[in-house]
Amino acid sequence: MSDNERNPTGCGQLQGLKVVEFAHVVAGPLAGSMLADQGADVVHVEPPGAGDAARAMGPQRDGVPLWFKVAGRNKRSVTLDLHHAAGRSVAQRLVAWADVVIVTLRAGRLRDWELDWDSIHRINPRAVLLQISGFGATSSQADAPGFGKMGEARSGVVHLTGFPDGPPVHTGFSHGDAVTGLMGAFAVLAALHRRDHDPCFDGEWIDLALFESLFRLVEWQVIVHDQLGRVPQRAGNQLAVAPAAVINTYRSRDGEWITVTSATLRSVTHIARLLGISEHEFATAQQQYERRMELDEGLRNWVAERDAGECLEEFARAEVVASRVFDAADIAADPVYAEREDIITVDDPDLGPVRMQTVIPHFRRHPGRIWRTGPALGQDNHLVYGQWLGLSADELADLEKSGVI
Repeated sequence: MSDNERNPTGCGQLQGLKVVEFAHVVAGPLAGSMLADQGADVVHVEPPGAGDAARAMGPQRDGVPLWFKVAGRNKRSVTLDLHHAAGRSVAQRLVAWADVVIVTLRAGRLRDWELDWDSIHRINPRAVLLQISGFGATSSQADAPGFGKMGEARSGVVHLTGFPDGPPVHTGFSHGDAVTGLMGAFAVLAALHRRDHDPCFDGEWIDLALFESLFRLVEWQVIVHDQLGRVPQRAGNQLAVAPAAVINTYRSRDGEWITVTSATLRSVTHIARLLGISEHEFATAQQQYERRMELDEGLRNWVAERDAGECLEEFARAEVVASRVFDAADIAADPVYAEREDIITVDDPDLGPVRMQTVIPHFRRHPGRIWRTGPALGQDNHLVYGQWLGLSADELADLEKSGVI
């Protein structure tokens, strides 16, 4: 398989789709990753020298950063200095080439570099622009900096995460960025569907703020406040506005954590039966809600008296929904992950064989494939600029000599 081909695997739902990313670190590149995994040709534009900041983030092995090997997979890396007029001219050629443009720069910088909606639409009237920013292009803070954790806090999610007597808690990964990237990829596909079915399609501008993705997913917080005047509060492992009889984590005798949850009346009676409590006392939703602490305390003691394996076996026999709280080692050893082929091995030029998540979701008839890990900085300059954009050897030499690429 040659790296010099467009989509060298010939796989995925998005073969032939051309995407250019003027986006760094997480949200924008993750949107591009979702498209690349499904066969799109994604060109990741980075500044010469250090490149995308994600290249230096996170743990390393033998001086080789690991995060970007996944974050940059299935993409082409080109370098381009947009501070130079010649660099901006090449950027315009990339925009003209692309079906989709992804940007995460501030509004003022986008205007200065002619990567704003008006400029992109003028260059390529049928392009789809995904613009991700901290506060959205139409807000009074359009030029303010923003990161994913800010978006999480502003969305209301952090306020709802944690225990009532403790501080609000962020998740341990780039939650806001990741959800925004996923929603951005969804929005791109929605726009492309319109393009493919509307003969009058005149481009699309997707304007997505970092806080809006998680905000949209917490469906009930606005209507509860509007109609009841309530501000939902942290409830630990319970749901903030719809507490079930049992949703919590419990520590086993051998120190493992187990999540137990009930979502139906019947599932709660299964728990009561397991604990030796009359299930008739938990026959209605009101009874279950009023006595939920009794079940919670009973489960806490029951789990604490047993090893995790025994707990899970007995939960399964009793039809109680439960799971060990997995860490990365648990995931790597889990048979269900293996049966789903969710972790695959990919050859990397620096590290050799590496394991990472496969293309998710699974398409059973026309699946995407991982054909490369995150590339070296500027690895695809000559391919993209020379073969795909048609720059001559002399033009490429001039750009290299002047430090533009």
